[in-house]
Amino acid sequence: MPINEWPVDQRPREKLLGRGAGSLDDAELLAIFLGSGLPGRSAVEVARAALHETGGLRALLELAPVQMRQLAGFGSARQAVLQAALELGRRYLGEPLRRADAMQSPGAVARYLMAQMRHHRHEVFVGLFLDTKNRLIACDELFRGTINAAAVYPREVLRRAMHHNAAAVVFAHNHPSGEPTPSDADRHITAQLVKVLGLVDIRVLDHVVIGDGRWVSMREHDWPAGQG
Repeated sequence: MPINEWPVDQRPREKLLGRGAGSLDDAELLAIFLGSGLPGRSAVEVARAALHETGGLRALLELAPVQMRQLAGFGSARQAVLQAALELGRRYLGEPLRRADAMQSPGAVARYLMAQMRHHRHEVFVGLFLDTKNRLIACDELFRGTINAAAVYPREVLRRAMHHNAAAVVFAHNHPSGEPTPSDADRHITAQLVKVLGLVDIRVLDHVVIGDGRWVSMREHDWPAGQG
């Protein structure tokens, strides 16, 4: 039965408007973005089948475009809608960091970074460049590595910080293994960056390691010895 023939209070869009987004399951939410189904299959059925085939919402949304196109009902236009929705979510999480001192809310910083980085299957190193009031200027991907390592060049980090006229920076990188415990290499590069940026009075406020649903602040737990 097409969705427009369902009882009004069971249709995903009307259900969301009447009861709130939290009342919808993953397939119903996804169906709203799909907009329509396929011949003989409603949008909810198409969404539910895709979720079952991929193993869930996160796995589905992390598919490469070529992989997503193999799912029934997920053409380029619908992929664009989903990617736009994800980017809106990331930007929404970044807004509080642009308006106020980012370091007053480590949890907000971590949520923003997790939204930016947790889907990567390889290691990515980013910098959150901040102004004199610790408000976010930009979040730049600085280096991209293999599954377990990224080559980080302090000179390039310094160049990017100067480009943004940053007064401070928070570094972050992900561990694709899902385990966020900082490594000896993480401590070593952090110490290098603190030293190099300190030469031009740019403060390194933290280095956050992102795992699978978890994160570690090196400032709080593993800051290099003697780095203040």
